[in-house]
Amino acid sequence: MRKFLLGTIGLVALGIAAPASAADLRARPAPPPPYVAPIYDWSGFYIGGNGGWGQSRNCVDFGIFPDACSERSGGLAGGQLGYRWQAGTWVFGLEGQGDWADLSNTRVSVFRPAFSTRTKTDGIGLFTGQIGWAFWNTALLYVKGGAAVTSNRFSILDTPTGAELASASSTRWGGAVGVGWEWGFAPNWSAGLEYDHLFMGDSNNSFSVANPALAALLNSRITQDVDMVTVRVNYRFGGYGGGYGAPVAPRY
Repeated sequence: MRKFLLGTIGLVALGIAAPASAADLRARPAPPPPYVAPIYDWSGFYIGGNGGWGQSRNCVDFGIFPDACSERSGGLAGGQLGYRWQAGTWVFGLEGQGDWADLSNTRVSVFRPAFSTRTKTDGIGLFTGQIGWAFWNTALLYVKGGAAVTSNRFSILDTPTGAELASASSTRWGGAVGVGWEWGFAPNWSAGLEYDHLFMGDSNNSFSVANPALAALLNSRITQDVDMVTVRVNYRFGGYGGGYGAPVAPRY
């Protein structure tokens, strides 16, 4: 009888404890959802500024006489405006860029040492298309190509005095190719580095002057190429999720 009572008491205690344990299990909070990494979205209109270094190389021919080549380098500063759209990891875009330039050089003419030539480039414009690869989410590597334009002034100087005897201004059109890298450091902000080479071709420049001693000198053909290295900062408008696209993969 005593054993029966003890067994009955044990079963009753076990029955009371079981529902309590089940209730405790039901009350436990659910584990947090897994972290889902978003994709950085390069799509949208953007505007930005740039600055850096440029070098222009000019070769001058006076009539049939080559008068050697010269290089000049200086600072660049300007801005850019464009639009990009992203398809997977590929990014396509169109961009217009304008820069103030200070690329000037003066040298004594080999053909006529009594005179010196001065060439100055004070403005550069680019109108290009882009193809890029977003290879590491917020990093974009791209190539670009299109049209280029430069604003130039060519002067003939008297070598002993430095006085300007004649001048001509020229707006030249050519082609451009480039490569760049850009990093999205915030949802709508990015910064990068870009190199561009401009093929400006040949241009004939005729000066009208009364001095016959300058007649042969002033009918010239000038070849120009330009290299540019610029640091860029862009602000992109809009963008899904403040610059980030749809999530791609959970991370626990």
